[in-house]
Amino acid sequence: MIRLAENTISQKELIALAEWIPNTPQLTKGPLVVEFEKKFAAYIGTKHCVMVNSGSSANLLMAYSLLEGNYLKNKKVVVPGISWITTLSPFLQFGFEVLLCDSNDKNLGIDTIELEQIFIKENPSLLIIVHVLAHLNDMIEIYRLCEKYDVLLIEDACEALGTSNTMDKRAGNLSLAGSFSFYYGHHISTIEGGAVTTNDTKLYNLMLSIRSHGWSRDVDVFYKEQWKNEFNIDEVREFYTFYYPGFNLRSTDLNAFLGLSQLDRIDEIVSVRQNNYILYCKYLDGNYWKQESQFKQLSSFAYGTIVENRKEVFNHLKKNNIEVRPLICGNMGKQPFWIKKFGYKPLKVADIIHDYGLYLPNHLYMDEEKIKFVTDKFKEVAIPKFIV
Repeated sequence: MIRLAENTISQKELIALAEWIPNTPQLTKGPLVVEFEKKFAAYIGTKHCVMVNSGSSANLLMAYSLLEGNYLKNKKVVVPGISWITTLSPFLQFGFEVLLCDSNDKNLGIDTIELEQIFIKENPSLLIIVHVLAHLNDMIEIYRLCEKYDVLLIEDACEALGTSNTMDKRAGNLSLAGSFSFYYGHHISTIEGGAVTTNDTKLYNLMLSIRSHGWSRDVDVFYKEQWKNEFNIDEVREFYTFYYPGFNLRSTDLNAFLGLSQLDRIDEIVSVRQNNYILYCKYLDGNYWKQESQFKQLSSFAYGTIVENRKEVFNHLKKNNIEVRPLICGNMGKQPFWIKKFGYKPLKVADIIHDYGLYLPNHLYMDEEKIKFVTDKFKEVAIPKFIV
């Protein structure tokens, strides 16, 4: 079976974990989480990182911290139609008006022409972008629009760990804050896990507090003393005072132990994924639609395409022991949760991806022989479709 995703945690790492567990005094959040945060921030190129228990929690933490920190001029947010449920759902849960925007037909990044019209009409406070299957958005135009219309920018970089632009800035360091997922089969895995990266020290400390109930135990001394003085908190109450209505989104040292070992191999993982993507392009040879990358390093999450006969392709590949799936999950405005609340939201490109899109496996254990087999079986039945 050629699986869509494979566990990136090696036997060597599992053995090391098994040896570490009996000899550690603490399995909950501790010094290894802090060490992972420092090393992950250094890799992404940001000042700060907050490790959490999932990529979904990373988006939840970003959204709520921006709200609690009074960063936003209103509660309107633009979200790409092609995204993930927990890119969008925290904003619904916190009472935002969510404005869906279509994607462009080149790399499935947000459609900047439609985006500007939404900015003009709705005056939102926030835009969250998604780097679909690791293909970065048109950042130059997005920066221009966000500055022109006074919109804050954050990014869901869960599919783009390791991808960089022409200025050698990595996904997760292209906006105010970026979220990552370390779930099974992603670029790196901590079993379950995620993180938020940022260069904003105030936001970082808000997230540290809100991640852990809303108390101040983890925040920098400057903020800790400022908050204590503001509310006249003495040493007796210090550890059990809640400055924000927070959550428990903490990760553990067990997860961080795995994350640190994964970071040691991140360059290899990115290189393999990029080379696999190049092989897919070679064997499908321009006969099928594919995303176009404008940047030099693509830490490919998977190979996305569209076909006229998706169900036939799905069943044919399944018959040949090849896993395949829809391209992310299509148009959020066509999902039942959205239809129940707001009715169907038509988005031209997102609808095509919803009805015809799929992606093919890419992971650390794919090689040229497997990719050739996948593409040969794919071409036996796949009828090309293009976005027009």
